[in-house]
Amino acid sequence: MEELFVKEKQNDDEKNISSISRPDVIIDCRTKEEEATVTVEEPPLRQKTKRVATLDAFRGLTIVVSAKQNSKRCLFVLVLYVLQLMILVDDAGGAYSRIDHSPWNGCTLADFVMPFFLFIVGVAIALAFKKISNIKQGVKKITLRTVKLVFWGLILQGGYSHAPDDLQYGVDMKHIRWCGILQRIALVYFVIAMIEAFTTIGRPRVILGHGHISIFTAHRWQWIGGFAALIIYIITTYALYVPDWSFSVLDNDQLLHHYTVVCGVRGHLGPACNAVGYVDRQVWGINHLYSYPVWTRHKDCTFSSPDDGPLRDDAPSWCLAPFEPEGLLSSVSAILSGTIGIHYGHVLIHFKTHSQRLKQWVAMGFGFFIIGIILHFTNAIPINKQLYSLSYVCFTAGAAGIVFSGFYILIDVWGFRKPFLFLEWIGMNAMLVFVMAAQGIFAAFINGWYYRDPENSIVHWIQKHVFINVWHSRKLGTLLYVIFAEIAFWAIVAGILHKLGVYWKL
Repeated sequence: MEELFVKEKQNDDEKNISSISRPDVIIDCRTKEEEATVTVEEPPLRQKTKRVATLDAFRGLTIVVSAKQNSKRCLFVLVLYVLQLMILVDDAGGAYSRIDHSPWNGCTLADFVMPFFLFIVGVAIALAFKKISNIKQGVKKITLRTVKLVFWGLILQGGYSHAPDDLQYGVDMKHIRWCGILQRIALVYFVIAMIEAFTTIGRPRVILGHGHISIFTAHRWQWIGGFAALIIYIITTYALYVPDWSFSVLDNDQLLHHYTVVCGVRGHLGPACNAVGYVDRQVWGINHLYSYPVWTRHKDCTFSSPDDGPLRDDAPSWCLAPFEPEGLLSSVSAILSGTIGIHYGHVLIHFKTHSQRLKQWVAMGFGFFIIGIILHFTNAIPINKQLYSLSYVCFTAGAAGIVFSGFYILIDVWGFRKPFLFLEWIGMNAMLVFVMAAQGIFAAFINGWYYRDPENSIVHWIQKHVFINVWHSRKLGTLLYVIFAEIAFWAIVAGILHKLGVYWKL
């Protein structure tokens, strides 16, 4: 994932280009040919261009690429918003179930993380091929980055890393988890980037016609790809026959218990008999799925729902079964999240004024948001992150578009840059923050230095004595620890590294 992080450099020798953004906070990625095709509503200002090595994909993750354009600070802020959201829900979700993933239907704070990342991936891909003139070069770069994402996904989430608390590494290949956050991003990135590459590299510049739908028709192949993925998902989800299936669980006494889940249905959207889980069991094998699915907090499994708690005596057997939240079929549906993101990037490229961009972004954002709500509350298609349902795609993509538009107004229209500087710093080292903080690698390293007992490490001492004991609450103490000892700490570290010009590239 070379060029995945942000490193801005001012080029005083580059000529001025037209833009209506405020000085030093503008977004302009078009060529002169493209400028000639757009009707400008407002008189543009003159602004120097900046060369940006842009965003990045990773779980955290955002896919970023080098492109010659003006700064996109609202995009950087959104990346950091998502990264910090990931750290918050990963480390504080256990204390506050309301911000952790929904046990099944519904949408909580944690459920926005993945679609927001994929949205950013799409925006970045739209800006990715300005410097690439050869299709073979583009395909090579896309393939290489995809392989790197999959590799790091297997290392960080395949089971080899036991960070941050278990001071050991290694995985039994019989039980390695093949799917994960980075693997899903790799799939979405590969599909969308390939379509973009084959429809833009070496082709004449896209010229928008008149009318509101011209930008959709100009980039129709991207939408065709996204909707084709959605059709595959819907047909498979509702038409595939799901037979009975079995699994085994090893208890604390090392006794192996065998269970059978009775299905024999089509189109079921519940935890036990959905096509999403069936496809993963057939493709990957049940031993390679995620062993701690969120449905253990389902009301059918525990009276403590939505919190963790002991299983009910009458809990169905599937409560003990594995399930892959980043599985194959649900990742096919996730391609549409990236497609919506790439459309926002195309709007950024083709339209020059704030009003033109915001009209496109806000209308689409609220449109998808409302569609998702209608599908959910009419019980047509419930919002479900584990299944990555159509309503979930619409609801979260709409939310991402609205948040992105909000950041654009604050930073690029109103010029409120300074309050978001620490977010920009983290964005410039997003992979570092994802691996070290969200995946707990740094905390695991510190935990490795303990006195007599692994619980006597600096991390455990700070969490217990500085936060939990002071506030006399494990929940509040854990939340404050995540905010100050993780998010704020890594913002400071990223700021120092930025001042030193140090960035982690893969």
